[in-house]
Amino acid sequence: MVALMGGLVALLLGIISLIAWWDEFIVVIMGCIPVVLLLGGALATYLGLEEARDKQRAELEAAREPFSADPQEVDKYKQEVADLKAKLASLEEIPAEPEAEKPAEGKEEKSE
Repeated sequence: MVALMGGLVALLLGIISLIAWWDEFIVVIMGCIPVVLLLGGALATYLGLEEARDKQRAELEAAREPFSADPQEVDKYKQEVADLKAKLASLEEIPAEPEAEKPAEGKEEKSE
């Protein structure tokens, strides 16, 4: 109960002080904004650099790991290559149809 009463008194004094010293409060807020922006920008820059370094480290570690192909993927690609070779062979077997000779347009043959 004492904490509740103390909290209410502090709340009331804070509201009264804020109203009485409004101009000074705005000056303090205006002074804090650049500092908060500077610190926030520095933190964001640091975190961005760390993220870039972590990404670079992960890429280097991935490059160091030996390549191991998944046997299922290898079989899938082998089947796809075989299908494409069969399709290509079937396309090569189809003979090309010769174009029928067409009379030249605009020239009419005269028969006597």
